Amino acid sequence: MNEQVKEIESKLSNIIEKNEDAIKGFEKAAENAKEVAIQSFFSQRAQNRRTFLTQLRNSASELNLGDTDITGSTTGAMHRTWMDIKAFFSTDNDEAMLEEAVRGDKAAVEEYNKVLAESHVPMSVKGILREQRDSIQNDLETSDILEDYR
Repeated sequence: MNEQVKEIESKLSNIIEKNEDAIKGFEKAAENAKEVAIQSFFSQRAQNRRTFLTQLRNSASELNLGDTDITGSTTGAMHRTWMDIKAFFSTDNDEAMLEEAVRGDKAAVEEYNKVLAESHVPMSVKGILREQRDSIQNDLETSDILEDYR
């Protein structure tokens, strides 16, 4: 396997892992949210990330990359624990969870942008990554609206 393929595999694996983390985080946030609209928002985001995972795994398979069956990272597990603690101690936990979701989504957009800037990533993969990044950016705008609404 050449260096460029290994690099693509590594970057896609990182994005897959972070999407897996996001699913678990959004599911946890939906469980902890008090308001129905916030619960629905987090549940929908978890579903969107499941779709992202399927798309990314299919792309990795088409490129004959290695195993992309990832169950999340230690960092992601720690972040979900932090969200649980924050929700427990926060008087306005929906707002705190929205803030954490915004922080995580901003980091995801940065990661997507780094991969999209790489010249050796196939155009088919870039198209999928661009769509997913744009969807996350739309979610960020919705998060802002929900925070303002509260």
